[in-house]
Amino acid sequence: MKKLICLFIILFSLSNIKVMAKDIVILKLVYGEVEIELYPEKAPNHVKRFKELSDNGKYDGVVFHRVIDGFMAQTGDVKFGNSNNENFNLSLAGTGGSELPNLKAEFSDVAHTRGILSAARSADPNSANSQFFICFESAPHLDRQYSAFGKVIKGMEFIDKIKKGDPNTGAVSNPDKIISIRSK
Repeated sequence: MKKLICLFIILFSLSNIKVMAKDIVILKLVYGEVEIELYPEKAPNHVKRFKELSDNGKYDGVVFHRVIDGFMAQTGDVKFGNSNNENFNLSLAGTGGSELPNLKAEFSDVAHTRGILSAARSADPNSANSQFFICFESAPHLDRQYSAFGKVIKGMEFIDKIKKGDPNTGAVSNPDKIISIRSK
């Protein structure tokens, strides 16, 4: 009986590893590859949207339009922030989203610590669409106010190299961009 229980535990553990592997994405930057673990158990709709846009190449070429040193790097405006598209307009980057409907907030107990991936939005908590940010440092004032849906688990040193913007607004001239994001 003990052997059967041990076998069950091993098989259960292996099945969980496979599930976790589905929730890893690779963000390619000019500086290197960043591995991000997604949290579908905390923000299922945000993870689903992020993976859909990533796997369809919608983030390829999107600039980091707002980057504040010591705080966060924001990107994900697939409408105006994609440097590969004819609609690219750096002055409008950060005001657009995707053609998909906005998402309802999925606030959780995930703290906004270094490396956390979280949904950018307007003042309306239910306005997240395609934009997201990655925290450079802890930002506890964002906890339970923004939908955190993943965390950088490898390559944070490449996120740290993203060009910083104006200290007051975060606006970046000649910004870095996402080369690609794909499921691992």
